[in-house]
Amino acid sequence: MKDKVLKRAEELVSMLGLHDKEYDVIKKNLSEEPVISVPDIFYVKNAIDHTCLSFNASEKDIFNLCREADRYKFKAVCINPVWIKTAFEERKKLNGDFLIATVIDFPLGASTETARKGETDQALTDGADELDLVMSTGLLKSGKLKECYRSIKCVAEKGGYLKVILETSELEVSEKIDAALLSVFAGAQMLKTSTGFLGKATIEDVKLLRMIAGRDIGVKAAGGIRDKKSVLEMIGAGADRIGCSSSVSIVESW
Repeated sequence: MKDKVLKRAEELVSMLGLHDKEYDVIKKNLSEEPVISVPDIFYVKNAIDHTCLSFNASEKDIFNLCREADRYKFKAVCINPVWIKTAFEERKKLNGDFLIATVIDFPLGASTETARKGETDQALTDGADELDLVMSTGLLKSGKLKECYRSIKCVAEKGGYLKVILETSELEVSEKIDAALLSVFAGAQMLKTSTGFLGKATIEDVKLLRMIAGRDIGVKAAGGIRDKKSVLEMIGAGADRIGCSSSVSIVESW
């Protein structure tokens, strides 16, 4: 698999007109053995993106989410853009240190570059620390890889910590490789498995993303993670961030 990934990285670097150093990054990542942590409850809490992305989430839900993130010392809250200002103000009131993550072009990844850039600008202005961007699966599956790359890079260039959601359950293995490589080349700081609206994160997908990410890029597992066993499996496969809405029940059952 590593040889396959390396060969594809070389092809994409040439196709996209990138520098050889981009290929060298992937080569280095593939040569590294992943450092897998042995998680205790404190590690797990600091790896969780406490998530509420329901279409009908209310202001009260966001207040509760922030208070739980502060109480349990979760890494971040992950919310829809309309609630960023609310979470920002609530964090100040709580004197909390959790991060505010929001989603961009969610959940379809089907907007234009202009729309993505505008949404990103607003999210950062409103106080978001991290951006969970949905990759354009349609562009990827159409073989429009340059366009797919640009649709990620246009967000990466705006600043903020960028996680790219690959929706791995909807991709063939070769597409997963392309999706991960394009994300790394475009400036992703973390590769994320799923939106959670379609398929679930799998151990195999997390391992593949960790192999491509190396030690310097993060891997977030999201989708269907609802218990301690799933969390431990994902961390054991190489995830260093967990996205879930069952965070409280998971840590309270630890």
